[in-house]
Amino acid sequence: MPTPPPADVIEPHLHANEVQTRDEFDQQLATGRLTGLTVQGLRLDLAPVPDLTGVEVTGTLFVGCRFASREVGADLVRRGANVVPPFSGLPYPTQPAHLYSAEELAAGFVEGGFAGMYDTRVYEHYRAHGGALPDVKEALGQRLHDHGVDNALADATRAWLTEHGPQSVVGIMGGHAVRRGSPAYRMAAVLGWELARADRLVVTGGGPGVMEAANLGAYLADHPAAELTAAIDLLATAPDFTDHQRYTAVALTVRQRYAGVPRQRGADAGWARAGGLAIPTWLYGHEPANLFAGRIAKYFSNAIREDTILRLARGGIVFAPGRAGTVQEVFQAATKTYYGTDGVSGAYVFLDRAYWTRELPVEALLRPLLAASPFGDLSATIHLTDDVREAVHLLTT
Repeated sequence: MPTPPPADVIEPHLHANEVQTRDEFDQQLATGRLTGLTVQGLRLDLAPVPDLTGVEVTGTLFVGCRFASREVGADLVRRGANVVPPFSGLPYPTQPAHLYSAEELAAGFVEGGFAGMYDTRVYEHYRAHGGALPDVKEALGQRLHDHGVDNALADATRAWLTEHGPQSVVGIMGGHAVRRGSPAYRMAAVLGWELARADRLVVTGGGPGVMEAANLGAYLADHPAAELTAAIDLLATAPDFTDHQRYTAVALTVRQRYAGVPRQRGADAGWARAGGLAIPTWLYGHEPANLFAGRIAKYFSNAIREDTILRLARGGIVFAPGRAGTVQEVFQAATKTYYGTDGVSGAYVFLDRAYWTRELPVEALLRPLLAASPFGDLSATIHLTDDVREAVHLLTT
């Protein structure tokens, strides 16, 4: 029988030897020693260009950094540093220093439409270089990128988890094909709105449908319910995500319309109550970007992305109606709960009792499975409801 890995294997670590901002770099540079440090994704070619000639760099790793010239990088290697430069010809950074924002993913839409967006250009590059089975150079670039996203995600969530604890992070899963304006979409949006207002960090898979609705609710958490309804009504004028151009244009219109509300509620809660977190993947890049999350951890690897969502959502998971992908997530989450892989799990809340007991009778399989956990009967974590407010109550008390 598998046993949980030790806590130090799965918990995020704070690596004191990583330098990820120019301010940190300049402070270290002033000591004259960068020995043993990892310098990640910095533009060291921009003014003021640092003078590295007299600095001790034995064992220093520069990954994804840009230098004023190739000779600078070569000199660092001669003096004992390891340099992994940004890969040429890639439309994405090989060591992103921060999570994506909606503005970054949508960059280029105004000038070039959906095809001109950063998000679309990366996806087309991904397809052209083998998709999920890339060539060697592309595979290395993607792995470096996804490691950078891992790092940035740990940085972005550290303050929130320190203040609120892991039980404050709630995942919302459900069908990607749910149309804007539908009852299921509105229900998921209200759920995200209520949870964000209750100081829960909403985490979704970053796609359309239920996922977009939940991030939208969190994005409008500081607005009255009537404005959430109005925003959904506007989005419903472009209900189908396969109409990429209109779908994206209306989302950007809603963002612009509701961008003026103050967001600062402490260092972490600003973005948590301005959309929460989305964790999408370019494997599903044929679906337009969900532009309502406050932070976006976009991966190439779908396997890493799925595990990351479930690892973070220790405060419980809501499963809205969905098909094969959602059912996969149910049992992937159940495996973690059964073995205690990531620690104590929160509630499993299934929205739409009839759907989950008759159309796809997941509960009938899940309840006896969790009842047989080596950690005791965990079947009480399963709840079915048709009421969003009951779902919020289960996740916040």
